[in-house]
Amino acid sequence: MRAIRVASVALLSTAALALAAPMAAANDGGTTPNVTSFGFTVSPTTVAPGAAVTLNATGCQEPLVKVSSGIFDAVELNEGKPATAKVDADAKPGAQYEVTFDCKGEKGTTTLTVAGHSTGTGTTTPSKGVKAGLGGGAGGLNGTEIAAGSALLAAAVGGGVYLMRRRADGNA
Repeated sequence: MRAIRVASVALLSTAALALAAPMAAANDGGTTPNVTSFGFTVSPTTVAPGAAVTLNATGCQEPLVKVSSGIFDAVELNEGKPATAKVDADAKPGAQYEVTFDCKGEKGTTTLTVAGHSTGTGTTTPSKGVKAGLGGGAGGLNGTEIAAGSALLAAAVGGGVYLMRRRADGNA
């Protein structure tokens, strides 16, 4: 019985370590995209063509924060304080545009989505829905991570089979 308890603790510890490793690698001190020493926001994140968005950069001590995108003219935030930008009236419904904030050469990006097209009466037509996918977690796996995960899975299955066979033989 003791062997089963020890094996299950070892297996659970290995699984916890395997799950924690990708999280530790993701927090690499700010070299991944969108992680900056200053904060930035675009509000709202989904907007109709011709509408305005509010841009904000907090924590940047530089007199001017430059904000650029393919969907509106470049904007400078005075000491990171909020400013507005008007989205191009001919922006394509459903399109996503990258908004870049530049504070002393350090750049951060976020996405701005065009919701629908303006009818001229202040209303918008609905977009064609969201773009579904795997999200951010599964897209960045490399061959080493896949091989390590496969090895852990194989070890867990093999260990389980070994313990079950020992138990069936009456040796445990």
